[in-house]
Amino acid sequence: MEKDLQLMVRRFLEHLEIEKNCSKLTIRNYEHYLNVLIKFLVDEGKANPTVDDITADSVRKFRLFLSRQLGTKGEMKLVTQGYYVISLRSFLKWLIRNDVKVLQPEKLDVPKIRDHSLKFLDNLQMTRLLNQPLNSSKNGLRDRSILELLFSTGLRVSELVSLDREQINLRTREFGVIGKGGRSRVVFISTQATEWLDKYLKSRMDKYKPLFIRNLRPREIALEDRQVRLTSRSVQRLVKHYVRQANLPVAATPHTIRHSMATDLLRSGADLRSVQEILGHKNIATTQIYTHVTDARLREVHEKFHSGNQIR
Repeated sequence: MEKDLQLMVRRFLEHLEIEKNCSKLTIRNYEHYLNVLIKFLVDEGKANPTVDDITADSVRKFRLFLSRQLGTKGEMKLVTQGYYVISLRSFLKWLIRNDVKVLQPEKLDVPKIRDHSLKFLDNLQMTRLLNQPLNSSKNGLRDRSILELLFSTGLRVSELVSLDREQINLRTREFGVIGKGGRSRVVFISTQATEWLDKYLKSRMDKYKPLFIRNLRPREIALEDRQVRLTSRSVQRLVKHYVRQANLPVAATPHTIRHSMATDLLRSGADLRSVQEILGHKNIATTQIYTHVTDARLREVHEKFHSGNQIR
């Protein structure tokens, strides 16, 4: 089989798109991480790098190179370095499945992250955030609906912006969504989120399919759906704006709202397996990042009901 590294990376990305049905964002990230590796090997003197150039020594040097790169705030974070390693391991596993002899991916360890703390908003903070958009403003209903839907469903931001109006059933308060890896699941809309979505949709005078659209200028007519659909970046910006406006102590993002939704369910008595299905996690291990919540709740149960804690 061909061993040219650039060609094999391109075929690997095609595999992710066609066979694994990965999102465009995932494919773009993998492409970035692997292209950085290719450039590193070229800079190291490999004019036309091949898969044979991925050795234990070259990977060690590459990881040293990454650790010395600057991130947005000083040195590149360990979690970001880990993304490079994860991408390389996936690439090597794909090569092995295609009968290419390469470095064993098991020999690459993902950096251990020291900080495993999980950011989420408590009920009071979440209420403050939800109340920030001005309902009388041009975008107030839309933004309130976005925040309410994120908190109600635990959607990823990419899942939120891909929604079309026809998908949403406000009568049954549920709809289907295709998540990571092409996995489908049903999500549920709270009564409160339903009310805001209903108000928002009734205020729409256009016939565009996307559920959430950007501001349209007076002269913008006959645009395609993709041109008016709100982007993930736009939602991230508006959440950041309202978080600052609410003066919250947590630098919350759309994903923080997802965490907050899961935390809210668990604190109210939901089991971990159900939360896994609602969030669309492939493995229960991913959902177990919320064990800090269940542990605290179990302690409350023990304190309240165990006879050894009762005053005699």
